[in-house]
Amino acid sequence: MHPTVWERVDGRRGPAPSHTRNDVAAAAIELADDGGLPAVSTRRIAQKLGVSQSALYRYVSGRDDVLDLMVDAVAGEIDLDIPLRGKPIDDLTGLATRAKNVHVRYPWLLDFPVEPMRAGPRSIDFLEYALRAMAPVEVPGPVKLQAVAILNTLVQQFARAEIGAGMASQERRVAQALFLHKTAHDGGHPNLAAALEIRDSGLDQPVDLFESVLRRVLEGFLSPD
Repeated sequence: MHPTVWERVDGRRGPAPSHTRNDVAAAAIELADDGGLPAVSTRRIAQKLGVSQSALYRYVSGRDDVLDLMVDAVAGEIDLDIPLRGKPIDDLTGLATRAKNVHVRYPWLLDFPVEPMRAGPRSIDFLEYALRAMAPVEVPGPVKLQAVAILNTLVQQFARAEIGAGMASQERRVAQALFLHKTAHDGGHPNLAAALEIRDSGLDQPVDLFESVLRRVLEGFLSPD
């Protein structure tokens, strides 16, 4: 069985390694920040670190290991030192918001599918924190793991929307909103028109749509009934 990058021993026979896996992750993240995931290759990482490509294989077995290191490194930027309040939905919402901010900071993260198997030490810490937040909830463990998967999916989708909104011009967003309202009120979409009227009245206009949607989903999913 092929060991994960976390189980590999640093370096092989020969001179002591001059770099660490953290160095490899940092170099790869710089490349991804500049050119997205396609810019990340073992050859370019080696060039950035000033070593031969063969020397890089002292730390990783290939590009997949590099991707694992990258994901785990940025997962470490999600603050897990914030004390839990004992209110599962509040605690999970706060955690998800911090995770979304990291995804917005590193847009290339959105190219990774939501998958439980790409788990390194920091990602496991994230999972443990989320499960600890759900300790008061009386639902089976597998349901709690499913709740984390839903949370991560919403984090990705709303981060993608936030990044997209930032890239779209204000003029285009206004034009799209006007078209939506015009179409909704053409007489053929009464339910959409009613929903927009409620939204525009402020009766159901959350300050943060992400938090509102996440709360509703988690409340329904974690209900013991």
